[in-house]
Amino acid sequence: MISRTTLNLVLLAMLAVLAESSWGNGKGNSYNYDLSKMSDLRKLYNSKVFKAERMTRPLEGLSFQHGIISHSGVRATLEDGTKWLVHKGDGYGISSQTVVVDARHMSTNWKIVETKNFGGSKTVSDFVKAGGTDYKLIFDNCHDASGRMMKD
Repeated sequence: MISRTTLNLVLLAMLAVLAESSWGNGKGNSYNYDLSKMSDLRKLYNSKVFKAERMTRPLEGLSFQHGIISHSGVRATLEDGTKWLVHKGDGYGISSQTVVVDARHMSTNWKIVETKNFGGSKTVSDFVKAGGTDYKLIFDNCHDASGRMMKD
């Protein structure tokens, strides 16, 4: 069971990322996301994931990807059909380097490499926890995190 303090820290980190973000397209765009209330964040955090797609894209500044020379994350589809990208990167969050962002802002460079039907057996919070709080380039990077998220 996750403690209330940990939950609040994760929700605050998600709020910071959802409130303003400049990831994924290399143009430094900021997005003003719709989820600004703690109740909305809590609802997202507890939402059941029905489909998960492990995806990759080129690293910032590169036009190609090859194996680990890429960035990866998991696009989670919820019961209501909304899609959210759960991914990890150095400096992505405040209390956790695994963050959740609205998938409608993903660039077209993302490509699906694996799909899994979870049928609601996991929640967004399970994916965030699987991603982990700390980023380490060698032993706990985006690829490690997205691989853990896709496990049953």
